[in-house]
Amino acid sequence: MQKILLVICDGLGDRPTKKFGGKTPLEAAKTKNLDRLAANGLTGTMNAVDRKLYPDSDKAHLSIFGYPLGKYYCGRGPIEAAGIGLKLRKGDIALRANIATVDQKGIIVDRRAGRIESVQKFVKKLDGIKINGTRIFVKAGTGYRAVVVVRGKGLSEKVTQNDPKKIGVKPLKFMAENSSGNAERTAEILNAFTERAHEILLMHPENLKRKKLGLLEANYLLCRGAGKVKYIPGFKKKYGLKATVIAGAGMYKGIAKIVGMKVLKVKGATGLPNTNVKAKFLAAKKALKKFDFVFVHVKAADSFGEDGNAEGKKKFIEKIDRAAKEFLDLKNTVIAVTADHSTPCELKKHSSDAVPVLVAGQGIKGGQVKEFSERACRKGTLGHLSGLQLMPKLLRLSGRR
Repeated sequence: MQKILLVICDGLGDRPTKKFGGKTPLEAAKTKNLDRLAANGLTGTMNAVDRKLYPDSDKAHLSIFGYPLGKYYCGRGPIEAAGIGLKLRKGDIALRANIATVDQKGIIVDRRAGRIESVQKFVKKLDGIKINGTRIFVKAGTGYRAVVVVRGKGLSEKVTQNDPKKIGVKPLKFMAENSSGNAERTAEILNAFTERAHEILLMHPENLKRKKLGLLEANYLLCRGAGKVKYIPGFKKKYGLKATVIAGAGMYKGIAKIVGMKVLKVKGATGLPNTNVKAKFLAAKKALKKFDFVFVHVKAADSFGEDGNAEGKKKFIEKIDRAAKEFLDLKNTVIAVTADHSTPCELKKHSSDAVPVLVAGQGIKGGQVKEFSERACRKGTLGHLSGLQLMPKLLRLSGRR
């Protein structure tokens, strides 16, 4: 039996762009190491979730790990909470939040407050607010991200989000998804909380500084993914695998923790464009000596896609490729490299475009595909996979099934 190494390059897929003469950022990038892995292995394409669904990263990862969404998905909030080490109690409602910027008319100017690097100082002023018999906790995540937890009696996760996921409009109002009194009460509490939080953030000393410097203010909470904790069988029980995760951003640590993976800390793993990809890949090689399954998440290609920065995305892909040299000499290991979804620079958001997949390792013979890219991998012998089909494929190729 071989070990399994899964590398997910978040938002890797893209569309052809004039900037690169009709090539995607991945096709335009110099990727000799990824191309070598593709040439020596099997290739194909994948949609982690049904093409009819918006490919959120949490849903995509849960599917890739082999867990049907209808049975196991608990909402983005609890996953983000787990990622930053927040322990939820029974009945808690957790939501993922962006610290955003709205103007004087309440119009969203930027959903990420200029991709602010940290919101730690801002959320301290919001943590512990009491509304209508509940207490609300707010904790900082990576960059502009935060987690909101509502604690109290008579709460429901069946509420909509206030994040319209676009700029130039006002935030939405939270609404009950059903007619239960608990859902209506929860929506009312969240609406009251976000308005109070906005008032506090407007007068925050850090925002007064940012205003003087001409920077976007971090003055509004855009929340989504309300959920409660749910039981999910871990990797050890489901697959018999001792598993670990190496990631910078909290959400990916969170979803890995929920499925029973041990989180390994790596110096320089930030979840941002400055992340030390080589350090993460070296740590993964070392972890393979102790663990059966190693999951490595690399974030920033997605961020560049959301910003419409094709050049930045290409350069970051090349950064990944340089670090991937560390995987060319792996022994007794099946390696898979893919993405959770595409994030086309022209759209500045996730899309249902299929992503490339490569699987290489001892005993795996290469096919006709000689490069790792969206179009080349369409010709691969793996064909087109769903997210739920990837783990069974890796288990078979590693001799574990």
